[in-house]
Amino acid sequence: MTQVLIRTFIVFSLLATNVFAEDNLDYPLGPGDVLRINVFQNPDLTTETRVSENGSITFPLIGAVDVGSLSIAAAEKKIAAALKNGGFVQHPQINIVLLQMRGNQVSVLGQVNRPGRFPLETLSRVSDMLAMAGGATMAGDDFAIVTGLRNGKPFRKVIDIPALYLGAKSDEDIFLAGGDIIYVHRAPVFYIYGEAQRPGPYRIERGMTVMQALAQGGGPTTRGSEWRLRLHRKNDEGKIEKLSPEMTDAVQPNDVIYVRESIF
Repeated sequence: MTQVLIRTFIVFSLLATNVFAEDNLDYPLGPGDVLRINVFQNPDLTTETRVSENGSITFPLIGAVDVGSLSIAAAEKKIAAALKNGGFVQHPQINIVLLQMRGNQVSVLGQVNRPGRFPLETLSRVSDMLAMAGGATMAGDDFAIVTGLRNGKPFRKVIDIPALYLGAKSDEDIFLAGGDIIYVHRAPVFYIYGEAQRPGPYRIERGMTVMQALAQGGGPTTRGSEWRLRLHRKNDEGKIEKLSPEMTDAVQPNDVIYVRESIF
C-alpha cells in the first residue's frame, strides 16, 4: 500500500508541475532551477533545492552534487550512484521534479533588434535565439559571441552568423544552456573622406576591397581621383601609417581612406 501511495505521489507531482513530458528529459539544468528530488521508498530524503550559481545542489547524506548542464535523467543517475556508492541506499530510484525553470533563460545582447532575456526551450540552438531577438541589426557584426558555463567551467565560442543559415546544417549552430549570453558586437567600419561623393563611416562587408569601399562612398567627385588615394591604417605598434593602396587591397577595421584631388 505504501509503495502504491508513493508512486501515485510521484506521478501526481509530474502532472501538477506540467513542466516537461517524457521526451523532454534532455532539459539541461542550470543556475536558479528549483528541484524536488524524491527517493523511492525513502520519503525522509525528499528534498527541495535550488541549483547554485556554480551548478551544484546540496542533497542529504551525500552533500554537494554538481548537476549544472546535466539533463534531468543524467542528474537522477548521478544522485542514485552517489547514494549507492556511499552505502546509504542499496537500490536507489531517483525522481527529479522541476518546480521552477529559472535557469532556462538566455540573454541576447548588443546589435540585435530585440535585446533581452528569452526562455530556453528544450535543445534550443543559437539560430533559435537570434530569431527570437529579431536577428542582428544593420549595424551588427557577422559574428556572435556565446559565453556561459559548461560542466562548471567558463565557455566561450565565436559564431559565424551567416553560416548558420547558408549551409544545410552548420556546426556553428550549437545547443545553448541556461544562463548563456549571446552578444553581437557592432560591425567593423572604415571611413572615407576628402573628394568622395558621400564621405563618412561605412560597414565593412566580408572580403571588401578598396575599390568596393570607394564605391560605398559613391566614388570620387569630379575633382577627385580614384588613383590618388591615401590610406591611414594603425599598425601593430599602434602608430598610424600612411599608405598608397591598390584597388584590390583588403579593407581593415578602422581604415581611413582619403580621396585626394586630381592633379589635372
